[in-house]
Amino acid sequence: MCNLTRLPEFILLGLSSRPEDQKPLFALFLVMYLVTLMGNLLIILAIRSDPQLQNPMYFFLSILSFTDICYTTVIVPKMLVNFLSKTKTISYAECLAQMYFFLLYGNIDSYLLAAMAIDRYVAICNPFHYVTVMNHRRCMLLLTFSVAFSCLHSLLYVLLMNRLTFCAPNVIHHFFCDANPVLKLACSSTFVNEVVAMTEGLASVMAPFACIIISYLRILIAVVKIPSAAGKRKAFSTCSSHLTVVTLFYGSISYVYFQPLSSYTVKDQIATVIYTVLTSMLNPFIYSLRNKDMKRGLEKLIRRIQSEMDRLSTTKTNKIRGR
Repeated sequence: MCNLTRLPEFILLGLSSRPEDQKPLFALFLVMYLVTLMGNLLIILAIRSDPQLQNPMYFFLSILSFTDICYTTVIVPKMLVNFLSKTKTISYAECLAQMYFFLLYGNIDSYLLAAMAIDRYVAICNPFHYVTVMNHRRCMLLLTFSVAFSCLHSLLYVLLMNRLTFCAPNVIHHFFCDANPVLKLACSSTFVNEVVAMTEGLASVMAPFACIIISYLRILIAVVKIPSAAGKRKAFSTCSSHLTVVTLFYGSISYVYFQPLSSYTVKDQIATVIYTVLTSMLNPFIYSLRNKDMKRGLEKLIRRIQSEMDRLSTTKTNKIRGR
């Protein structure tokens, strides 16, 4: 019979329960996390330090990179600790906090991708009014809405989760406190949670996705009307990086969440790794390798860093010789 008292903690089973897998997984995710931090930080610094990258597209990209750092930081450090720990526990409060910030940054990511799609639509379909339409005030309004709605959405989910009673055993078959694996441990009815997930949750995911689809349909119509092949290639090249990220992000999310709670299995962890860790790690490479302006900005930043390191090294050498 279930123990109906509130559980003080959960056990995160992780990606594998085999002891021989823990250290290799620790090394793999540590490298991925460090690459994510360094890559996204370089994107932010390159955009902030280059005057030629001061436009709405790169403003949203810098915020996306910051959000990706936060997104992975909510999940990966705890994963790394658990890989080397025998207990693999997470307290009830910590679990809800992790769930809140995971949902928060995940939703901000999706709305930022929608804002970037709108930016590409205006730039391609209405280029002469781009500066006035995508002005700083409108960009800040889009960002404010993204953050405010995501905060409320995440709070709703966590408050509904907090009203549930959980049974022992307290083992979560996942590597972090995601909503579906935690719901499967509930003894009380999860009907309200599931209804909200399939209505408000679905709407919160589909609204930005619909915005992206509509933006790109209108872009496609506009590009088809361009007479020259070179003009068409140039228009599509400005969207290719964004489309790649959208496909990775929404493809994996759709696989995990657009299914009934009862059918949620451990196999969904692979798709979860893609949109929580892999996409955040690949974003800097996708945007830098497929974007000439971003590549040039990164090269300038790296040269500046190298120049500063050489200057500091020379100063240190001169001080040693002066002694």
